[in-house]
Amino acid sequence: MQKSVQDIITLIREKGIKMVDFKMVDINGQYRHVTIPAESFSEDIMEKGIGFDASNYGYAVVEKSDMVFIPDPDTALIDPFCEIPTLSMSGNAMIIDTPENRPLAQYPRNIVLAAENYMRQTGIADTMLILPEFEFYLFDEVGWEIQPNSVSMYLNAKQSYFNSFEEGFGNIVPKQKAYHIAKPFDTSYECRSEMCLLMEEAGIEVKYHHPEVAASGQFEIEPKLGEMSKMADATMMIKYIIKNTAAKYGKSATLMPKPVYGEAGSGMHVHMLLLKDGKPVFSDDSGYAHLSKTAHYFIGGLLKHIGSLCAITNPSTNSFKRLVPGFEAPVTVGYATSNRSAVVRIPAYAKAPGEHRFELRNPDATCNPYFCYAAILMAGLDGVKNQIDPHENGWGPYDVNLYTLSDEEKSKLQSLPISLDAALDALEADHDYLTAGGVFPEELLQNFIKTKREECRQIEAVPHPLEFEKYYNL
Repeated sequence: MQKSVQDIITLIREKGIKMVDFKMVDINGQYRHVTIPAESFSEDIMEKGIGFDASNYGYAVVEKSDMVFIPDPDTALIDPFCEIPTLSMSGNAMIIDTPENRPLAQYPRNIVLAAENYMRQTGIADTMLILPEFEFYLFDEVGWEIQPNSVSMYLNAKQSYFNSFEEGFGNIVPKQKAYHIAKPFDTSYECRSEMCLLMEEAGIEVKYHHPEVAASGQFEIEPKLGEMSKMADATMMIKYIIKNTAAKYGKSATLMPKPVYGEAGSGMHVHMLLLKDGKPVFSDDSGYAHLSKTAHYFIGGLLKHIGSLCAITNPSTNSFKRLVPGFEAPVTVGYATSNRSAVVRIPAYAKAPGEHRFELRNPDATCNPYFCYAAILMAGLDGVKNQIDPHENGWGPYDVNLYTLSDEEKSKLQSLPISLDAALDALEADHDYLTAGGVFPEELLQNFIKTKREECRQIEAVPHPLEFEKYYNL
């Protein structure tokens, strides 16, 4: 049910709210916020918004950088991490140049809404449902230092195999053996259960949570399918809840793709399906894996544009330390059923017509979720519009373990980019599918590429400890 301004005012009064917090999103997909006393909240603020400087959020706007943030009452919830009763809302950024204002096209939330509108205009579907899986680590200690005379990082998870002697209580998890492991080894169960309860209170339905493969404190929380734009909002809130709940329990949470050398990386696999007039677009029992032609064309669009998509779905240098052979992260451009080595996996357990879907396995949670989900939709729609058949293009189906192929067979496969720089090169060369319908502004993409290139340069300039091992004594 949609909330009105009056509903918010009533909620503030009934719950004794003292502060109203407005959460905005910067270009990297990180929350920023502005807070006002509850007594200052009014219908006028909901209509005219809160002013902010968009240039400080990383957006390269042609217009003047002064914008207004318009809260969305449907996103209102009581922040469980504030001691002072606080009501939180997200919303949209607007440009102040007309009496009615107009959406700031570069603002992430506006982009995901524009992608949904574009989908409806194509007539292919009217709803996209997605289910992102959230893998993350919980550490008991973490720290890093970057000085001219010291470059280091340190982390610790008490349950990990590397504490087998120091901890001395025997409840140690062997390397890469933590998947679904139970108590007493699962030492953060209560923390994760509280995370899930808080998500449910925030209106985010949770499917389950469990320990993941890596012994050094890796876990997963999976929500249920939801509409794309709402799930983008939910993704921001899920990350917020994970990190704040971890802090409450004296732990540090990270969704960084590869924080631990030699252990499994953390991805954010995205399941997806389309609906039109409430009916599944991807379902056809006569097709491969019960998927329709439209579904296969959608997969074809994802695979055709996967190189450039990686710049948006995996926008950190650390992302490509996860996307390496030998773990469950995909490195091959292809699709298959129940095969985690292909970048597009069709889950065999989704048997009902309304559940037939597939997942894109390369994304991780360093992405801006609004950009990520919108880009995935735009790539898939391009595949449907241009009838890009993944089988005819040689992308599968690969119903074999791609990691076990011979070197000769592997040489015939197309791979994901091996670095963020390579993914940015692909995005520079291939982004017309993103700008279709004006969904992604060209200025935003160019500024995004520039920002990420600078990150690459900064990281490349810092000596790495392994370089000392390899080259110090040469």
